[in-house]
Amino acid sequence: MSRMDKYKKVHEESQKEEKKPFGFRREMKKDGRTENTRYEEPRYEEPQETYREPEKEFYYEDHYQEPKKKRFSFKLPTVKNPFKRKPKNPYVQKPKKKRGWRRILVMILIAILGYSVISFGIGNFVAKQDSSMPKIETQEFNGATSENGKRNILLLGSDTRDNISGRSDSMMVLQVDGWGKPKLVSFMRDMYVDIPGVGQNKLNAAYAYGGADLVRQTLKENFGIDCRYYAMVDFQTFEKGVDALFPRGVKMDAEKDMSAYIDEPITKGTQRMNGHTLLNYARFRMDEEGDFGRVRRQQQVMQSVFGQLINPLVLLRGPYAAGKIWGYLSTDMPNSYVLTHLFNFGKAVGGLNRLTLPVDGSWSYIDTANAGSALAVDTNQNAQAAQEFLGK
Repeated sequence: MSRMDKYKKVHEESQKEEKKPFGFRREMKKDGRTENTRYEEPRYEEPQETYREPEKEFYYEDHYQEPKKKRFSFKLPTVKNPFKRKPKNPYVQKPKKKRGWRRILVMILIAILGYSVISFGIGNFVAKQDSSMPKIETQEFNGATSENGKRNILLLGSDTRDNISGRSDSMMVLQVDGWGKPKLVSFMRDMYVDIPGVGQNKLNAAYAYGGADLVRQTLKENFGIDCRYYAMVDFQTFEKGVDALFPRGVKMDAEKDMSAYIDEPITKGTQRMNGHTLLNYARFRMDEEGDFGRVRRQQQVMQSVFGQLINPLVLLRGPYAAGKIWGYLSTDMPNSYVLTHLFNFGKAVGGLNRLTLPVDGSWSYIDTANAGSALAVDTNQNAQAAQEFLGK
């Protein structure tokens, strides 16, 4: 075969290959019968997305702006007004909160406190406007706190009708500081002691020579007792205060019949005493016990008065009566001390721890040239007993 024929044959074969059908066309037989041909699913190629570079954003500024300089600025803190009411949304209904027992208890305590303050103020105003009672001025009193931090109160009782001697009829020291019961120390007025700047005399003479402050100095020198405040009550004030607290009288158990040197006789047994009768019972000493029996009855009276304050009706009248008594008193005790120690004063309702000086076995009767019959006492023994009692 020549070279030209060979090229011609290759060309014809290439022509035949180009005429073959594309895709998935089926070939049919000439006689019209179908052959078991294998069916192939068409393949579809997904169009490929061409990659596009992200467009760059361009910002156009009208002009160049220089950065602003920071200036020092001081802003006052905003204070929210606690009384400003927030606007209510009428379309939103919040569920009602149930009031807890703590909130109810706080509201009750606030109401009681408000009632007490108002009643106390009214009673104090009435006492200051009472022209029938002599006005008692506050005395100079250089009180001192005890070494153990307790602030003792010197209680003095005097009779305004006793214009000759001017002596105190009763002397006590009350201590309400601490967690236990209040403590009360009573002093026999006939004790023969050293009065600073005066010399030896009966204890009740100290008030006549120098008032409440000299009584404080005398107790300090003889018994080592410091007093921070004083309170002097007139016997008429005592009567008015008892009648205001107990309109039906104070229930007392009189230990004996009494009639000598008192305005009205008192019979033995349980009875109700008004302020005047109760005062006579506390001051009586015309018996064989003398001043010892009177001091014991004074403590009994105070114990009964404090013990009966637990009555709810008496508690309601208490702030008013306390205001009246406070208006009649001569005292340097500040209101802040009374208010901060109301609970301690209230503990006296449960009873008082009591001590009487001189203690047993530390005294004897003597006759003196300047004071008559008196009690000679062992000051060291009584001072030790008093300091142990008040220092517990």
